Amino acid sequence: MTGGAGEGDPAQLRDGERVLMVDAKNRRYLVTLRAGTSFHTHAGIIAHDDVIGAAEGTTVTGSTGRRFLVVRPTLSDVVLKMPRGAQVIYPKDLGAIMVLADVAPGVRVLEAGVGSGALSMALLRAGASVVGYEIREDFADRARANVADLVGGSAPYRVEIRDVYQGIDERGLDRIVLDLAEPWKVLPHAELALRSGGILCAYLPTINQTSQLRAAIEAGPFGLPSTVEVLHRTWHIEERSVRPDHRMVGHTGFLTTARLLVPTEAPPPYNAARYS
Repeated sequence: MTGGAGEGDPAQLRDGERVLMVDAKNRRYLVTLRAGTSFHTHAGIIAHDDVIGAAEGTTVTGSTGRRFLVVRPTLSDVVLKMPRGAQVIYPKDLGAIMVLADVAPGVRVLEAGVGSGALSMALLRAGASVVGYEIREDFADRARANVADLVGGSAPYRVEIRDVYQGIDERGLDRIVLDLAEPWKVLPHAELALRSGGILCAYLPTINQTSQLRAAIEAGPFGLPSTVEVLHRTWHIEERSVRPDHRMVGHTGFLTTARLLVPTEAPPPYNAARYS
């Protein structure tokens, strides 16, 4: 093992925290350190005691002589490796949502369709206060567990088992972020729940869904609509061999945002039918 850390050093890896172990072939393993236990892989066994107390960025040697780099996982690592039941939003889209929805410390966010909690994690890490609506108890439980593992149980986060299509209880929300199949059904409720100037952001896999959402947005008191798609391509760089990698994370979803605006004239009576 190489690398050391003193007591109180922020680089020191501690019992109970999660680390990312990376082997020589760049295979990655998300592991929670527990004193007296071991991590078993086809490439060998690594004693957690050999990692606890070492500095982040250290290299440890397994029982077969193979070496593993040990670092703390990034949010991207956690999202891609954490236990999940639902398909997660990819890190490339999580980052875009944080910017497009302008998520910042203190912002109050409603998230509908929490899935495995990937988006919840990103929102909370950005400093937002989050309430989630989820219709599946198993997904809600998984999201709560994943969020607690990353940011602790005291985070400003709660998940309710309810259908956002049926309504939103919260008022004065700063942001509403939707990861569900028919977000246009939420617009009449979002109109009541968002503060003026608040942002709605929806993640959708197909352009047909996105087109229907955009048409519904145009029918209501929302403005400044925008739709983007994020493509992520890494590069192979090795000496004089410099080229795009053969594989890339291409289409995953479309991100649509709009803002609730103050009407320039007296608004018509509330009518959900105009969104259908």
